[in-house]
Amino acid sequence: MRAETWTSGADLAWREPFGVAETPPEYVFVRPRLYLDTTIPSYLTARMSRDLKAARYQKITTQWWNSWRTNFDIRISELVWREACRGNPEAAERRLELLARFPFLEVNERADALSERLLRDCRLPAHASIDAAHVAVAAVHDMEILLTWNFAHLVNTDFAPRIRSVCEREGHSCPLLCTPEQLMGRYEHEHTR
Repeated sequence: MRAETWTSGADLAWREPFGVAETPPEYVFVRPRLYLDTTIPSYLTARMSRDLKAARYQKITTQWWNSWRTNFDIRISELVWREACRGNPEAAERRLELLARFPFLEVNERADALSERLLRDCRLPAHASIDAAHVAVAAVHDMEILLTWNFAHLVNTDFAPRIRSVCEREGHSCPLLCTPEQLMGRYEHEHTR
């Protein structure tokens, strides 16, 4: 297979899946505000992985993207954009094309201060500074959900309660830290009652 003809299993997902465009805001009463972390576009646009766990995450992410994405008011930040620029230039281009449609949240002084507090008070490792920054930006801008596949520092039973506690102590609501799989399960469960 030639490289220039390759497309991922999620190719349709990042090119307006099945011809379905974003739902215009004027047709929606209230959509939950969702901050998209870089792991989501990474799984969406990557070649199908040979690793079974990664392939499963790719499939679930594509399913969420195609079926649930338009139910949310999705935002990103310059942090997501900068992370998406890294790595293989072709892969980065696919990620940036997918992200280009979403509004940016400002990384401001309040977010920087909360990020530092999260790193210190949650005892996150120094290399998790970008993860703390994602949470801080989402919390400062009152995002309801932070969607991620980051189990190391965000969707983690040790760190998540500490993160929530610090956000609340600093006067911010902590977004729900969850994976696409958890979010779909939550909404499917709520809608089948």
